[in-house]
Amino acid sequence: MIDERDREAGVVDYPGGRVGARDGSTVSPHPVSPPPLAVEFHGVTLGYDRIAAVENASLTLRQGAFAGIVGPSGAGKTTLLRAMLGGVPRVQGRVCVLGQEVRPGRPGPGIGYVPQLQTVDWNFPVTVDEVVLLGRAMHSGPWPWPRRTDRREVSRVLDRLGIGSLGRRHIRELSGGQQQRVFLARALVAGPRILLLDEPTSGIDIKTRDEVLHLLSELNADGVTIVLTTHELNAVAAHLPEVICVNRAIIACGPPDEVFTPDVLLRTYGAEMQVVRQDGFLLVADAAPHGLRDLLHRHGADDPLHRHPLAGIGSREQGTGRQV
Repeated sequence: MIDERDREAGVVDYPGGRVGARDGSTVSPHPVSPPPLAVEFHGVTLGYDRIAAVENASLTLRQGAFAGIVGPSGAGKTTLLRAMLGGVPRVQGRVCVLGQEVRPGRPGPGIGYVPQLQTVDWNFPVTVDEVVLLGRAMHSGPWPWPRRTDRREVSRVLDRLGIGSLGRRHIRELSGGQQQRVFLARALVAGPRILLLDEPTSGIDIKTRDEVLHLLSELNADGVTIVLTTHELNAVAAHLPEVICVNRAIIACGPPDEVFTPDVLLRTYGAEMQVVRQDGFLLVADAAPHGLRDLLHRHGADDPLHRHPLAGIGSREQGTGRQV
């Protein structure tokens, strides 16, 4: 209840508490509960046959999270996604999705998955509409053919993603960005609460990459939890609310500004990285080229064993000593 002095001070009640108290603070008589957990890994070791791909991983992501998994090739990024889908044959520990334990062969509930484009057979004779309809297979009832409601939902999702006019096109006739949207549509048509994407910006141009990230941001604003893998630290991961650094184990997890440090990146990639922060921007750079440059300078430009094959071309015209 706001008294007269509060009203004069501009205090306003809202569902989570009270804003604009007389001392300038926010009063929360009833603390707001954090969102429930979307993904949980509890001491998880994941493997194929007898080989462990990820060891002793513990992680929690809340519903509504937007997280990127980063790490070198072979670090276990895709394995973490597959574990949420029940696609890893050997699991020790507990993996839970939306409060339900996931076991091998049993995908977690409410999950949509977008694979790497490189894993798709683009010559398979299938149209855009047919690919997206596959995402409705679990919702189509006992009959093997799609219902009218399924086709309406496919059209709605394709329109939202800006490819509504491509439904009858063969998938191999599409551009890389259009192909990415088709498989995003296949995942979305089932109405997932969690969306997993494996390298969604790989092999597409900068404009298309930005469009894909913008679409994912809109979906996240609608309440969809998003987890993606990426190799692009600066173009993708640095702009996400949360990143997970992986190298056969979870090295660190949190906001990029906290997680992207030289120490964490060294433990993740096994190489020295430079982190630059300026005017609110974060940039990660490989320190190796700078060390290579210093090494070449130490050898000296006149050492024929270490001279670059193009050294001197364009600096002096041979036999004249004249700069060109």
